[in-house]
Amino acid sequence: MKNIKLLMTSFVMLAALLISSCSPDTYSLEEPMAKSDIHFEITQDLVTDPGGNTVLLKNTTPGVVLNWDYVTGKSNKAEQKVQYAFKGNYTIKISAVTDGGIVELDPVTITVSKDNLNYVNDPLWTALSGGVGHKKSWILDNGKYGLAPGAMSFADPNTVVEWGKFSPNWEPAGNANSSTDADMHWGRYMTFSLDGGPFMTVHEANGTSIESGSYFLDINAHTLTTTGATILRPDNYIANASNWNTDIKVLILTDNQLRIAIKRTNSEGPWWYIWNFVSKEYADNYVPVVTEPVLDEGFNPTFAPGELLTMLTGGAGAGRVWKLDAAGNPIDWVGKGIGWTKGPNDSYNWGWNDDWAAIAGNSWIRFDQWEGKLNYTRSQNGVVTTGLFTINAATNEINLGTNTLLQNSTSWMNPTTNVIKVVKAFNKDYLQKGIWLGTSYDATKDEWFVFHYIIP
Repeated sequence: MKNIKLLMTSFVMLAALLISSCSPDTYSLEEPMAKSDIHFEITQDLVTDPGGNTVLLKNTTPGVVLNWDYVTGKSNKAEQKVQYAFKGNYTIKISAVTDGGIVELDPVTITVSKDNLNYVNDPLWTALSGGVGHKKSWILDNGKYGLAPGAMSFADPNTVVEWGKFSPNWEPAGNANSSTDADMHWGRYMTFSLDGGPFMTVHEANGTSIESGSYFLDINAHTLTTTGATILRPDNYIANASNWNTDIKVLILTDNQLRIAIKRTNSEGPWWYIWNFVSKEYADNYVPVVTEPVLDEGFNPTFAPGELLTMLTGGAGAGRVWKLDAAGNPIDWVGKGIGWTKGPNDSYNWGWNDDWAAIAGNSWIRFDQWEGKLNYTRSQNGVVTTGLFTINAATNEINLGTNTLLQNSTSWMNPTTNVIKVVKAFNKDYLQKGIWLGTSYDATKDEWFVFHYIIP
């Protein structure tokens, strides 16, 4: 049995040597097919359009893919119907993809003798071009027109990206991500025309034409194809995709806004680039809506004489205890009258932390009017300090004398100042909403750093 195995192994090795010795040293591709062996049909449907506007392209060569460039678009379908809206001569370029390589076939010119503007008489064609006999220009959206955050948005490859339905993962403001103003070429614009044909041009800001070509808008598939000219995009994104002219998904198209999607094709992997445009006319005439910012409730309060003192102490011969709002919203940065934190987690371990939470749990401050004096008491971790306080009614400031608010020596936001500002207060609802005491102010940002004290 052992000898049989050895003999079989020897035959296998010998066969491998024979095959290796018989293998050719060089390889060659098949010769390209002769043009005469590649067949196709281009016919004009004169029943549908007496002017020859409807053209049928048909590949009749098995095993060969034909690429059609029919002026208003491109296709590699075996059968493609083309409908020309405008009369004129159209030269159809054809290339064949064969096992031996690409074969360029003789172009075919067809003549369309009449206009059929029904093929472009649609609200979407009008939104893009301004309508038959008109043209319309578009610029990249810089984010200042209230339509999109900026020129570009991103969506991951698993996101549904189609007409009227898309959810970007990220929408940077202004420039496309990583682009400079030089890359963006702000000021350039692209023009879609239906004046004599579906023509497209790209211009510098001064009106100089950079590219000229044509385009086709498929209103059913919601796709855009361009030939000879390419949509606006920054220089540093050009190499990231190979389909800038043919695989353009239209997501939104209105009189003022155009949003399209291109899938990235480079080595970084497929992601959706969503490009945001605004009509040039709309941008040139845009007047920003001026709205007053909605300030935080209670910001920069106004008090009647003695009202702030009564709020702090409860009145003559009385006193009130105040504690940090640890379970609610204990700290905030109030810039230009608007805060941003909603609770302790918003700034946790950067502003608010466990040490502050522990202090808030067993410490308090008290304002009172006992024995005809304005007394201030701080009880922190069982250590009580007392003193007097005063109120500057003109500035809503409270002077704690030699004392301070509750302290946390391990925190950068420890309030060491003895003069505090009433930044937000609620004249009628202070029992429920408390008071916000500012301990530092950044004039360059018009921003207060504030602590929220409540009545427990």
